[in-house]
Amino acid sequence: MRRQDSPAGINPAVHSNYYEAPASDSKVAEIWCYSDRPCYSPGDTIAFHVSSTASSYSLEIARDALELEVVFERSGLPGRRHDTPPDAAAAGCGWPVSFEYKIPSDWPSGGYRVTCRIGSGDAVREQHYLFLLRATGCARRERLLLVAATGTWCAYNNWGGSNHYEGISGADGNQFSPLLSLERPLPRGFVVLPEDAPRAALGAAPDHDEAVSYPHMEWAYANGYSKKYASAGWASYERHFIRWAAAAGFDVDVVSQYDLQLRPEVIADYPCLVFIGHDEYWSWEMRDSVDAYVENGGRVARFAGNFMWQTRLENAGCRQLCYKSRAASEDPLRDTPRITTSWELPQIGRPGALTFGLNATRGVYAGWGGCVAFGAGGFPIYRPEHWAFDGTGLGYGDLLGARSRIFAYEVDGLDYVIRDGLPYPSGTEEVPENIEILALGLASNVEIARGTERDSLFLGSEDCELHAQILYGEITPETVALAGRGSGMIVSFRRGKGEIFHAGSVEWVAGLLRRDPQVEQVTRNVLQRFLKD
Repeated sequence: MRRQDSPAGINPAVHSNYYEAPASDSKVAEIWCYSDRPCYSPGDTIAFHVSSTASSYSLEIARDALELEVVFERSGLPGRRHDTPPDAAAAGCGWPVSFEYKIPSDWPSGGYRVTCRIGSGDAVREQHYLFLLRATGCARRERLLLVAATGTWCAYNNWGGSNHYEGISGADGNQFSPLLSLERPLPRGFVVLPEDAPRAALGAAPDHDEAVSYPHMEWAYANGYSKKYASAGWASYERHFIRWAAAAGFDVDVVSQYDLQLRPEVIADYPCLVFIGHDEYWSWEMRDSVDAYVENGGRVARFAGNFMWQTRLENAGCRQLCYKSRAASEDPLRDTPRITTSWELPQIGRPGALTFGLNATRGVYAGWGGCVAFGAGGFPIYRPEHWAFDGTGLGYGDLLGARSRIFAYEVDGLDYVIRDGLPYPSGTEEVPENIEILALGLASNVEIARGTERDSLFLGSEDCELHAQILYGEITPETVALAGRGSGMIVSFRRGKGEIFHAGSVEWVAGLLRRDPQVEQVTRNVLQRFLKD
């Protein structure tokens, strides 16, 4: 791990930029691997780019489903160390192809874990990568299609020093990178995690006098994992849904989110698209594909949160652009609707709710750090008569998922009003005209400095100020206060011939992982309904 220093007296696990990159000393035992793209079809040839300080290495591929099934092994592959550019996070590693493998035509769709190893005994070193495999020639009308949040994986991947949050970019080497390459390894924790690795959300409400803490970051720092492992990646989100769905009897295929733009035809024959976990970064073209799919009769089950940023793809989908808070001054397309910032910027003219019913700018944080740390932990139910709650026993005012802490750590909402005890969109923003708000909880963009100095908190004022500028056109004490108050919702609506159910929380998957019976029942209700013709 390489680390940039954090200010004196500040928790380095929270405020330093530490990241993985090749050692400058070629005598250090290490191995790194990535492939030429994130998703393949059976029969495709996958190209592995490997840099190793050992003279030989082994490569193993295993399908990561209900059980881990090893499907390919090869040892004695020739190893070679390759130079890595200092701007690899943005430019890519540029390593040559080390090994090619033609994917058998009978491999089923899913997530495939790649493990590269060097050494033996106590001196073994290994690195994990993951690629996705689409389905071909199967009965798609009977299967779910999970769209993995690869745009968010890329945004949080800080291998090489930079991601869309912090980094070694810019004139002073301390800024995030608006441009990120997919041609680099995945950081530790994105593919494989110990069962006891903390999730980003707090596991329980803290004691009233307990200092604000970030257990996942502190665990990652102490154990050599990526600071962002709990925010993105297969291991924290998609893998848990895949395992739960298989055990529950659902057949699930997988594609990359980038396929929505580069190969939109792959979704056409499926009755239901599923989105899970942290799904924050989307391009205009990805939204086009989902909107057209729903208009033509497709159904979307979105158990995910933080629908926030517009991105652009370059270099045949190998590079992702998102300027975020710097877009107004730096994005070359800053004067167009394709500016890469929050979807709620009026200039874009395409509010996030028009695709999924909710948006993150009206969220975001709950049950995390000092944000709504003593909150309900679950979704307060307002319309229990909705079909999604059949068989749950939930009534008006009950909490869904409080025991499993699903209302966290980032949630999506809308501006709303309460009439006769029921929530409705306020009418101040564009939303689907027949949308129903089924559940509604409170979120915040402001951390309470409980038992700690405010400078030690993870959040500064930037989030509130950006949201205030986007939503209200100016940054004043009044607009910042407004932007600090958010919500998280479950909504349902029809559009065209299709239908959407959106549980707007990153941590819905925790209810499946922790086997919360009511969360499982709602999930089954939605998937079973959407699988029907």
